[in-house]
Amino acid sequence: MTRYWFKPKSYGYGATPITREGWVVTFVAAAAMAGSVVVMELLMDKSDLVAWLVWVALIAAATWWFIQLSRRRTDGEWRWRWGNGSDTPKT
Repeated sequence: MTRYWFKPKSYGYGATPITREGWVVTFVAAAAMAGSVVVMELLMDKSDLVAWLVWVALIAAATWWFIQLSRRRTDGEWRWRWGNGSDTPKT
């Protein structure tokens, strides 16, 4: 039996953490990305294009990994939700 860390959002697309593990992985991913911005600003030469391209590739890979992990650990599918239990907007 899989223990889910996220639940589908009520409005919009995606999921939100519901367990301690979900919150930890979300916080760690956000902190790592924010920390990498600070490190790049402080340590890298702004004209070093290769370093910046590598950084962008690493951020993209980390984001992809986080989304895949979140999808696997979500109780339900990721789809657009309007909050009223249906896929259509309220009229």
